[in-house]
Amino acid sequence: MKLKATLLAATALAVTALSGAQAEEVKRLGLAVTNLQADYFNQIKIGVEEYAKELGIEVITVDAKNDGATQVSQVQDLLTQDIDALIYLPAGAAAATVPARLAKAQGIPVVNVDRNAEGEPGDTFIATDNAASAYEVCNHIIGLAGGEGKMIMIHGQKGTTPEVERTKGCMKAIDENPGVELVAQQWSNQWSQAEGLDISQNLLQANPDVNLIFGQADGLAMGAMQGVKVSGVEQRVYIGGFDGDTTALPVLAEGGYDATATQQVRGIGRLAVDSAIKLAAGEELPAEQLLPGFLTTPENAQQYVEEHP
Repeated sequence: MKLKATLLAATALAVTALSGAQAEEVKRLGLAVTNLQADYFNQIKIGVEEYAKELGIEVITVDAKNDGATQVSQVQDLLTQDIDALIYLPAGAAAATVPARLAKAQGIPVVNVDRNAEGEPGDTFIATDNAASAYEVCNHIIGLAGGEGKMIMIHGQKGTTPEVERTKGCMKAIDENPGVELVAQQWSNQWSQAEGLDISQNLLQANPDVNLIFGQADGLAMGAMQGVKVSGVEQRVYIGGFDGDTTALPVLAEGGYDATATQQVRGIGRLAVDSAIKLAAGEELPAEQLLPGFLTTPENAQQYVEEHP
């Protein structure tokens, strides 16, 4: 079976097909995105906009550029534009509850994507099963290292849903392998390659015998890949990432690092549109809709390069 068919089938399991009547009830969606400079968020945006266009639905998209206060203002503006539902990717943990609260106060359903808002969740939350996928990635690189070694973990933005869940998943893999020790960890702000480079260099300088690095995003993992090279460590360092970014997959395919979890980013966008339509029609949906990620290594990465969802 083709990979694309597998991805779409997995997405389809999370929500039943829409009727034409349901789609016709929704004319306009608001899409509040964390940061369109990041490939992951941009791919979700593409998934939302392309699918909505197929259904004849207008999408008004705003980009918070990772600033919570900006996003609150943007959502306030969206709520004046007669939207039928809000698809919301919080820009950070601090202000995450405000947009959902504002929308609900106006009777506008909220689909939270990627990051949930503790204390003020959306009407449904859509994401990859971050904990399960991070466990797979960390377990894989630990296996490559023979089940032994010292690990560095480079976190994403502290307190966000993916950071918390990816930490949980990787820690499970570490706990199951008593020969592995987490010797250092540090949080990033932007999940970026530049941060991955800076953090890995600093942590490797203090821990030159590290042989395992888990970067909680592919940008962080590719930065760590560079950090290993410039740090001049002699031992083999096994590196895991997360996301399956379109820019990172070709690097992985060439063996630049060792594993990632490829997310169904455009599938997540399509599911968000379906969910928004159902909520606007008065249907109830599960509190969480978690899609599987796919363990991706240099051996199978080329398939994902060719058929990235």
